[in-house]
Amino acid sequence: MQLEGKIAVVTGAGSGIGRSIAQRYAKEGAKVGVWDLNADGVAETVEMIKADGGEALGSIVDVSSRDAIAKGAAEIREAYGEPHILVNNAGIAPFVPFFEITEEQWDKVQDVNTKGQFFCIREFLPAMLEAGWGRVVNITSSSIQGGSFAQVHYVASKGGVMGMTKALALEYAASGVTFNMVPPGVVDTPALRAAPIDIEAYAQTLPMKRIGRPEEIAGACLFLASDDSSYVTGQTISTNGGRYMGSA
Repeated sequence: MQLEGKIAVVTGAGSGIGRSIAQRYAKEGAKVGVWDLNADGVAETVEMIKADGGEALGSIVDVSSRDAIAKGAAEIREAYGEPHILVNNAGIAPFVPFFEITEEQWDKVQDVNTKGQFFCIREFLPAMLEAGWGRVVNITSSSIQGGSFAQVHYVASKGGVMGMTKALALEYAASGVTFNMVPPGVVDTPALRAAPIDIEAYAQTLPMKRIGRPEEIAGACLFLASDDSSYVTGQTISTNGGRYMGSA
């Protein structure tokens, strides 16, 4: 198993992509901290992992709150020890036309999507640096590579994460801690099904003619959390069915 003996925290793991990442990590031997605001979703993910023979601890965490992050971190440290792997997946992706975005809406998206990742990294990075080994995987979005209609605040927030990831990768390149990102394309999740999108019609515009599955994102995240990625930092694994083929 690729993550035997490792401890991981996956934010936004109460459903969708985050749940699949948490499940895959647990199957590969990691003890997983399942973080989400949705208490029912957290409980379901933990139950699914345990039913499959894995180990997981659920915590109700609002990543826009430093106090909530500190509380969740204390819980996983008490149960398992210091995490070696952090997947920053929690995020919100509202659709609002540009001139209808309020300042409050702008701030909320930045607080969850960008500042939340910053806070989580600040919480867990010191121990990773002390250990000389760590993996930070930031979930961004294919929208930072190709744009997204009526999502300026969302795309801006994920673009900030891209810049943060590259800056941290450079600053800590010699430390044994890597920072990489996975920008999913259109993936079949509860959030997507609730979005104002004709999913099947959009799928036909993609080179692969289908939307992605959460487990396909989890596969990319597994590689970036493993020893196989030890010489990979500051990189983007564009898991999007061919929607974007550039090098950003």
